[in-house]
Amino acid sequence: MKKTILHRVIRFYFEGFKNMTIGKTLWLIILVKLFIMFVVLKIFFFPSYLGKFDSPAEKQEYVLHELIQRAK
Repeated sequence: MKKTILHRVIRFYFEGFKNMTIGKTLWLIILVKLFIMFVVLKIFFFPSYLGKFDSPAEKQEYVLHELIQRAK
């Protein structure tokens, strides 16, 4: 039976990651850094300004007001 190119690509990467030794540690470090960047920093440095509004119209009005004020 002829294997498709997709099957061969998936198998290639699966075998490559399975046989890694130091690469697994490096991937773990990368994932931890991404978690810190996107989750922890978001909580402390990027507050949700639109969370205090209930309706989409209120959010829209707030964004419009902020864009106009910052453009001046």
